[in-house]
Amino acid sequence: MRIWSVEGNHQRLDGGAMFGNCPPALWQQWLPPDEFNQVRIANRSLVVDDLNGHTVLFETGSGAFLDPGLRNRFGIEADHNLLPDSLSAAGFSLPDIDVVVLSHLHFDHAGGLLTDWQDGLEPELLFPNASYIVAAEHWERACRPHPRDRASFIPRLQTLLDTGHRLELIDSDRSVTLGNDVQFRFSDGHTPGLMLSIIGGDGGLAYCSDLIPGRPWVHLPVTMGFDRYPEQLIDEKKVFLDEMMQRKIHLVFCHDADCAQATPIRDDRGRYRVTDECPTIVALEL
Repeated sequence: MRIWSVEGNHQRLDGGAMFGNCPPALWQQWLPPDEFNQVRIANRSLVVDDLNGHTVLFETGSGAFLDPGLRNRFGIEADHNLLPDSLSAAGFSLPDIDVVVLSHLHFDHAGGLLTDWQDGLEPELLFPNASYIVAAEHWERACRPHPRDRASFIPRLQTLLDTGHRLELIDSDRSVTLGNDVQFRFSDGHTPGLMLSIIGGDGGLAYCSDLIPGRPWVHLPVTMGFDRYPEQLIDEKKVFLDEMMQRKIHLVFCHDADCAQATPIRDDRGRYRVTDECPTIVALEL
């Protein structure tokens, strides 16, 4: 199999929200904000060919399904979905995608599934031949969201995904569709049933999603203001990082604008950090 990182629409979000209770004097050194205290984040996906016989897309970014006012509110750059362009640059068309794996259904991870906003029209799914994989626990959350995170979900998306019998809900470390080429881990600290994908086994890649959205969040105490249970997330992050280091698995970051892939390590003080940072992934063979 070969793997590419593909970029969706970047966003500008409040730095305090992205770093939770981390002191500004610290996080502003790691990710300097603009004059509005906003930081620029990526919405990065992975595309993998010949994965158990399928072409698979992991995540879709935010897309541009929101109306202009909401796109501005959520800091989404560009007025059209950049993911199809990025896929095309890597040599893939929308019909080429057989499977889309969604770590969770927050709009900045699943919005790229949808057509761009048009006044008076409902968005539709972009990938005509794709089936979809979502964690069963998270599907329940998306169908019945809590008031705290209701705005993070996309109205009507669950109906679109559940039409045509192309949805696989999983609650174990394997899926029927992808077999042994992908292993799943689960986390509840950010949102119930967040699904982390390990591609290629030992020595492969792990798509970290919002458990570890970028390099600064590898440091255990650093969490986001969006996280549901920050202390639980920290515990889950430690277990995940220890496994990835033991198995020599590299991390892939969804929201780090300057780094797609890095290797987790522990320094002399026992702190988790990364090395071997790569800004992009191009036809990596596993």
